[in-house]
Amino acid sequence: MDFILDPWPWYVGGPMIALVMFLLYFYGRKFGVSSNLETICTIGGAGKYMETLNFDWKKKGWNLVFIFGTIIGGFISYQWLSLNETVAINPQTVQDLTELGFANAGQQFLPDEIFSIETMLSLKGFLILIGAGLLVGFGARYAGGCTSGHAITGLSNLELPSFIAVIGFFIGGLIMTWLILPLLF
Repeated sequence: MDFILDPWPWYVGGPMIALVMFLLYFYGRKFGVSSNLETICTIGGAGKYMETLNFDWKKKGWNLVFIFGTIIGGFISYQWLSLNETVAINPQTVQDLTELGFANAGQQFLPDEIFSIETMLSLKGFLILIGAGLLVGFGARYAGGCTSGHAITGLSNLELPSFIAVIGFFIGGLIMTWLILPLLF
């Protein structure tokens, strides 16, 4: 089975996100990946060690459907709906990435210098993964949610803390891109 679909335009994808957000709001649900991870941690027994993870996970069982949908949707998208591996990025960005040591910048979505099995199993790659995981986990917990939760749900609900968090995410992204990433590669 080999079929490729064109990406959906913003005027289709945007209203679909808005519809999903309306339905979640209507049914009293909150959206965000960190909410789903809380449910998984609770299922795993983390409530014995942290009071915030001590809740009836069955009331949030729909989060498991969200996680399965995310995994299956990502697989389907990559396997059958991806146009090609070439990424349309600015030529200056390609040059900057090449100077940092990325051999095929702009030629694939996941550069081997970060996402290959060999890189991830090296000491440097392993430490980067562990460090990034700890920072993202701590940051999501400290900010009261993850980027998707704040940027999609919080902003659509006009929540000031989400607005401040999203500004922080962008500042953090800029710091990572311009200051930290060059030190790692």
